[in-house]
Amino acid sequence: MNKPCLVTNLEGSILSIAQLYRDRGDSENVIDELKNHWGWSGFTTTDLKQLQIMARMIAQVYNWWTVFSRLAIPHKHTEAITSRYLFFRSIGRLVLRHGQRRIRLSSINAQASWIQEIMGGISRFLETIRSTAAQLTPEERWAAILNRAFMVFLSKKKLPLLSDGPPILLEI
Repeated sequence: MNKPCLVTNLEGSILSIAQLYRDRGDSENVIDELKNHWGWSGFTTTDLKQLQIMARMIAQVYNWWTVFSRLAIPHKHTEAITSRYLFFRSIGRLVLRHGQRRIRLSSINAQASWIQEIMGGISRFLETIRSTAAQLTPEERWAAILNRAFMVFLSKKKLPLLSDGPPILLEI
């Protein structure tokens, strides 16, 4: 039986090199996910402008979904094929009560109670952001959402706002 072999000139322990190899694979998984689950391949036009617009739209939706998924499950990346199945298998109904509009979700998923807990947590967090919106600039609201979504990577640090550049550009 052939055994896999890795040849490298990197200095480090075998465990640190193995982790680098896994991290590289994780990076490639994101590209694979964009191509196969988000439609970032198979463009059929030769109009470069249309291709750029569609590619950017797909990338933007992917980024928003990643932020939402990280708000829901902060400790791991969930691929679209599993996370969309979890969060989209719900029926939503607009409920008007006491002058307030609320969306009531009823999940048909076997993990409904877990999904309800996650969605409730996201809802409470976004309600906190909304209730303090008058005091926060749009950049500060976005930074608060990103800080919460990517708290695992930030290790209790906060994303600093940049004073120059596009209004929602954050230094990571």
